[in-house]
Amino acid sequence: MDKKSEEKIIFDASSSISVRNDATPETYPLHWHDAAEFTLILKNGCRYRVNDTLFELSKGDVLLIWPQQLHETVKIPRGGATFLQFSGNFLENNLDLISVSGFLHAFNVISHKEEPELAEYISERITEIQEIHSSSDLFAETKSKLCIYDMLLKIGEHVMSKRKNTGDTGPNTNAGWGYIRAACNYIAENASDDITQTEVASHVGLSSFYFSKLFGQYMHMSFPAYLADIRVKNAVTLLLDKNLSVTECAFQSGFQSTTTFNKVFREITGYSPRDYRKLYR
Repeated sequence: MDKKSEEKIIFDASSSISVRNDATPETYPLHWHDAAEFTLILKNGCRYRVNDTLFELSKGDVLLIWPQQLHETVKIPRGGATFLQFSGNFLENNLDLISVSGFLHAFNVISHKEEPELAEYISERITEIQEIHSSSDLFAETKSKLCIYDMLLKIGEHVMSKRKNTGDTGPNTNAGWGYIRAACNYIAENASDDITQTEVASHVGLSSFYFSKLFGQYMHMSFPAYLADIRVKNAVTLLLDKNLSVTECAFQSGFQSTTTFNKVFREITGYSPRDYRKLYR
């Protein structure tokens, strides 16, 4: 690969945040990284691919790339975007965000035409972070992190509000969501262990039957499918460590056999663990 087009996420020495809008390649091949990347579109004619979806973006739109998501810069005009990248730890260390991560990962574009208020709000925060980083403010890192959590909160509330308004979460939303949130948090903390649906249901105080029904209603997937997805995400993080073999990544993320791991990993990502590892940039 041409070194000039190689993407390098270089955080400041004392920070976990990077923001830039110059010296960015006009095209960049399919890849992933462990950082989140929010892109403010400055010019019309920007084209990006996230997983298998091609997005045609216009000025004022915001593209949301979540940690570990495969994405490709198909074409952008020179100086056509501002890139904000921040550590995945912002999401991984927050149980509120972990519990809704599946919904966040499915939300990749804030259209200025369709959601002008949210698009302008996020655009202003990205611009604010850029200004903070170019200043000599003693508390630049803290202020930047507050802006990022502000954005994540705003996006999270928007995504969950849309689901509530369309009736996706069903009746008794607040009470039911409390059980699901507690379950998701428990799964996130114990996914590497050999946990079962019965165990998680017992932890949140529900019968296995009712928990299964409630989980499917709120999460739109079964408990086994959700657990497998969390384990694959954990495995992807482990794949960053080149000292770990694929087999070690499988068992440390909670899979009981390499055969199951390879099968599930390909079903979720479309790639084998080894091929997926090669796409890391």
